[in-house]
Amino acid sequence: MRSPEQRSLAARVAVHASWAQTTDRTARTAPGTKAFLDRFERQVDPDGQLDPAERARRAAHARKAYFLALALKSAKARAKRKAS
Repeated sequence: MRSPEQRSLAARVAVHASWAQTTDRTARTAPGTKAFLDRFERQVDPDGQLDPAERARRAAHARKAYFLALALKSAKARAKRKAS
């Protein structure tokens, strides 16, 4: 049996070896990227009734809001660490 540290190291070796053999990184990550972006379209138009252009515009705003919220959370965490 491996320790958690050994399992983690073995997994890291495997993932780096896998990425070393990947010729098209964009194609490999495309399904995950599409799923992530589709999430915002479902968020703003769960019933699929909006015009595609309007859905895309709203989804872009939802994405921006998501990433700005992450940035705010990160800034607060950095400020908290700096204060302590």
